[in-house]
Amino acid sequence: MSESQNIEYKQSWRDEYLKWICGFANANGGSIFIGKDDNGNVVGITDVKKLLEEIPNKVRDVLGILADVNLHTTTQGDFIEIIVEAYPYPVNYKGQYHYRSGSTKQELKGTALDKFLLQKKGKRWDGAPVPKVSAKDLKQETFDFFRKRAFKSQRIEEDILTDSNEHLLENLQLKENVFLKRAAILLFHTNPENFVTGAYIKIGYFETDDDLRFQDEIHGNLFEQIEKTMDLLFTKYIKAAISYEGINRVETYEYPKDAVREALLNAIAHKDYSGGVPIQISVYNDKIIFWNEGQLPENWTVKNLLEKHASRPYNPDIANALFRSGYIESWGRGTIKIIRECKQAGIPDPVFSYDSSDISVEFRKDIYNTEYLSNLELNERQLDALLFFKSKGEILSSEYMKQFNITDRTARYDLTDLVQKNLLIKKGDKKSTKYLYMINFR
Repeated sequence: MSESQNIEYKQSWRDEYLKWICGFANANGGSIFIGKDDNGNVVGITDVKKLLEEIPNKVRDVLGILADVNLHTTTQGDFIEIIVEAYPYPVNYKGQYHYRSGSTKQELKGTALDKFLLQKKGKRWDGAPVPKVSAKDLKQETFDFFRKRAFKSQRIEEDILTDSNEHLLENLQLKENVFLKRAAILLFHTNPENFVTGAYIKIGYFETDDDLRFQDEIHGNLFEQIEKTMDLLFTKYIKAAISYEGINRVETYEYPKDAVREALLNAIAHKDYSGGVPIQISVYNDKIIFWNEGQLPENWTVKNLLEKHASRPYNPDIANALFRSGYIESWGRGTIKIIRECKQAGIPDPVFSYDSSDISVEFRKDIYNTEYLSNLELNERQLDALLFFKSKGEILSSEYMKQFNITDRTARYDLTDLVQKNLLIKKGDKKSTKYLYMINFR
């Protein structure tokens, strides 16, 4: 068995391994084996009796915790197992806070240490109190806007909405004793960036990854950012196809509005605001990407997001206010809603990604349409074929030859060109060759 989140191997004991014990105690607990190599093979240890006495005492005296220390005897030699439980309070090694992450030990510093200490106290970053700010410093227009939305959503008592701003903040749990929480600043202050670096949104239109054509920044509190960003996206960045039903003008956007709004709200509710990096929305000709710094709940992967899951917002106080105002649901259905809206709009399923502290969702257009394909220097056969075989999701060389009454050589040339233009994927060889669409439409 290899090293993992809960297992660490050491060939011999050193006092510095108390840092590893500290890391396990601050994370999910685990076991350290003394007398095993990195692959978990027993190599044996000496001074067993001495270590069985010293290790528990050093753990107690230096870390202030208790650990089970057990001796195991095998034909390959003796080894010691140190079993460390997860502790509900922060454990430090001589003033340093260590944390077990994967198969590594990390020393927590700066904002990472702040978040860790808050969480051990049962608090989140957005729930930390901020001194020297009162309800009078917040924006009255935003309170009025919130009240209108909350009244319409019917998720807060009407008598609370008619009470003072101070009382409203208390009912939204945005105060701790006499102090406002960070969430209150982000939600209602005129300029949250005076308190939180990077608390804004950037939108850029890219021709390619390194060719930024134009960009915008959206500042203000979170309610203002939501409204301004949605307006800007659908008036400047996202195109709409115009059609008419009788005399009524109908606008069909490249991406479903509800899905885009949900992605934006997810980024705002789950962003790690301590990182100092703004939410970034990158718009391309064929896709749009929402990115925010943040972390999934412990032991979660992207797979959890794609299934029905419990609502576990990274910023619960911010999420609660957005819920009360009718912006979001509280049942962990946001990602499912995004996927459903994309299917109904006839565009590919969105791609959710997570890497360490980066969370993103990518919407992709249906590129198999006349407007898009006409700009790619395709011949008439290629254009017609991509539209004709679209519902099937694949093109066989034999079918392509029959459809256009051409030779095998010409068919291979056309289809290979479509592969090189990233419009089809070649699968198989010779007679069994299939040319698959980049998107599954079936």
